[in-house]
Amino acid sequence: MFKNLIKENQLAFITLINLFLVDRFSKFFILKLVEQDGKLDYYINSYLNLYLIWNKGIAFGLLSFNESIIYNIITALILIVIFIILIMIIKSKGIIKYSLVFVLAGALGNVFDRVYYSAVPDFIDFHIKEFHWFIFNIADIFITVGVFCLIYTELFINKENKKK
Repeated sequence: MFKNLIKENQLAFITLINLFLVDRFSKFFILKLVEQDGKLDYYINSYLNLYLIWNKGIAFGLLSFNESIIYNIITALILIVIFIILIMIIKSKGIIKYSLVFVLAGALGNVFDRVYYSAVPDFIDFHIKEFHWFIFNIADIFITVGVFCLIYTELFINKENKKK
């Protein structure tokens, strides 16, 4: 049974590890730039800057608190959600499995930072003129892509399959 479980999910876990490593590398690269220059504030184009902030909240800086007990509770809740997503990956198939893999990779990337740095380095500053979106990182992109794929699947693919 355990052998079958590994075989059925091998590609999903290889994908998960690769996505996690892409996130780690991006953060390592950004933190090395900060180490060299003392700060990070790069203008890329009229829509994108690289600007480092340390996020103690969840995705896009939501639920940021300075209280360590609240921070630890949020981290514990994230770990519980990660475990639930892992179970869902094992039980699911197709696009849903890989959508969940993206969500899990992003969650693992950010929870690693929460534990290792006590905050998550966010550095992608997307903006249109003076309107700046939340500053985010690659892990947040993975979470967002995974959630959008899950929503798309539920709204269009599963709906079509139910009609058949």
